[in-house]
Amino acid sequence: MSFSYSLVPEAAFGGGSLVAGLLVVIGFLLGLGGVRRRVRRLRHVRERVLVLGQSALGRSVIEEIERQPALRYVIVGVVNDAENLGRVIQETRPDRIVVALAERRGRLPLHPLIESLARGIVVEDVVETYERLTGKLALEALSPSSVVFSGQFKTSRLQQTLSRTLSLVGSVIGLVVLAPLLGLIVLLIKLDSRGPAFFVQARVGKRGRSFRLLKFRTMHPTHRPKSEWEQDNGDRITRVGRWLRRFRLDEVPQLLNVLRGDMNLVGPRPHPVTNFELMILAVRNLSEVSGDAIPYYSLRCSVQPGITGWAQVRYGYANTLEEEMEKIRYDFYYLKHMSLWLDLKIMLETVKIMFAWRDSAGAPVRWSRRRARRLETRVGRAV
Repeated sequence: MSFSYSLVPEAAFGGGSLVAGLLVVIGFLLGLGGVRRRVRRLRHVRERVLVLGQSALGRSVIEEIERQPALRYVIVGVVNDAENLGRVIQETRPDRIVVALAERRGRLPLHPLIESLARGIVVEDVVETYERLTGKLALEALSPSSVVFSGQFKTSRLQQTLSRTLSLVGSVIGLVVLAPLLGLIVLLIKLDSRGPAFFVQARVGKRGRSFRLLKFRTMHPTHRPKSEWEQDNGDRITRVGRWLRRFRLDEVPQLLNVLRGDMNLVGPRPHPVTNFELMILAVRNLSEVSGDAIPYYSLRCSVQPGITGWAQVRYGYANTLEEEMEKIRYDFYYLKHMSLWLDLKIMLETVKIMFAWRDSAGAPVRWSRRRARRLETRVGRAV
């Protein structure tokens, strides 16, 4: 009624104020219901996609669309003969054309593509499509000039200031709120196994500078040669350590690293100094091994590392060099799209993962009593 009166001050509701208020509420709910029905109808509308070319990246986009029906895309055709593109467009009536030609010099059909743009059809490079669908960069498709001169991988001072401010505020609040829990975790670690409560490791930070990263100790101390891969240390994880890793609580002491300026809350995870040279050597020689070169590794150190990051919420732990290379693709997606909103999204996804259980493959699984009973049934059958 206040809103209605602000629009029409001359309106006189008189003694029928209750009726008028009910009419306003009913009208609002009916309008909201109509909007919801329209949104439901739009969800079932799939965007028609025509792929021009049959490059490896184009095939990856097709597989991604077919693998995820929720993306609301449907492939209506794949054409490799650019001369027939105009006829195929008329027959398939696409909403989006993805250009995935392996060789474009002298083969790009400009006239049909420009006509498609004039008719309202979206024309998109396959690299952008792959990036949007997967949340990672096709680094092997990037040219050196697009990295050096585009400015897409340069973080503005405003963004750096916002990230640092968010990190400082978040770390202070986190340490104050979680102080009782941190004390309890220290006590449990000391009671569960011998050794210090904290694990300190040299990591590579911004501009390649090393710093001492803090974590709660989750493994038994050992004098044998150490491996950086989690799968090689499964037998050393303590009972308390398994719970800390499951809910990511072993990373909480890094809030002190954030206060000291070594890290931010969000950013690429810092690699250990012991395998940093291995990673550089691997990305330099990967083209000779697999044909998929992943250059520009040093750009990963152009920003502050983080407690959590895009690769952590989208991929998880890496236990092989190949998996580490895959995570770098997600790290570079973050470097290209770094923003305050992306940081907030990553932090929200991290909270979800912290309150989720993880299956044997390391994928987050939301826990419920029904799932627990189903798991017990499977275990009983296996036994």
